[in-house]
Amino acid sequence: MGTEPVNYCREIEAHLCRKNDGHLIRVVGPSFDLVSRWAEQGIPLKVAIEGIDRYFERYYRKGSRRRPVKIDFCEADVLDVFDEWRRAVGAVSNPQSPSRSLPAHLERVVRRLTSARVSGDLGAGFDTLIDRVSAELDGAKAKSGGLRGEARRSAIARLDMLDAELVAIARAGLDAPALARLSKDADDELAPFREGMAPEPFAQARAAALDRAIRARLSLPTIAFEDR
Repeated sequence: MGTEPVNYCREIEAHLCRKNDGHLIRVVGPSFDLVSRWAEQGIPLKVAIEGIDRYFERYYRKGSRRRPVKIDFCEADVLDVFDEWRRAVGAVSNPQSPSRSLPAHLERVVRRLTSARVSGDLGAGFDTLIDRVSAELDGAKAKSGGLRGEARRSAIARLDMLDAELVAIARAGLDAPALARLSKDADDELAPFREGMAPEPFAQARAAALDRAIRARLSLPTIAFEDR
């Protein structure tokens, strides 16, 4: 299947129906425009479906579902999977690919955080953080030529701090059993390397592994921006 918008949207609608246990959620109006943009950007159908499945995997973990999922909630996951796919196949420089500019990065982060907040993945404690990321986006978009020099370096440093704060808030919101499971996952990941590592590097590696597990558990975006 190619990326002809009408056929592409029909396939997405059919998959969404299956994932919603037969509930028909039409891909029409703004949703059709959204999915059509995926086709126009060259997002392969299998990549879009993987992104949808990623959202549903997270949604299923919450237990009994409250309502059928609309395609709009899946956008951030679809774009994340597309970015991973482009990197894997060496297509980062594809001119049809979404921009890697700082404003584009921040727009995706805000969409991802807002979507997770609306769907219940994040608690109310994230509201202030979302506001602060939105303020960084407004500041980046206010400069017609983009942030330059010291202003850009300062903005990127603030994003590093916000990213660390994001994971810290997420960690604080986990109950003891969930945190214990994620800690075990981090220990299992590092087990093959434990004997050959000094205590301090191991502690740093374990903290990083636990942060990755927490981020994956809540499907948190990376706020930090790599300037390249």
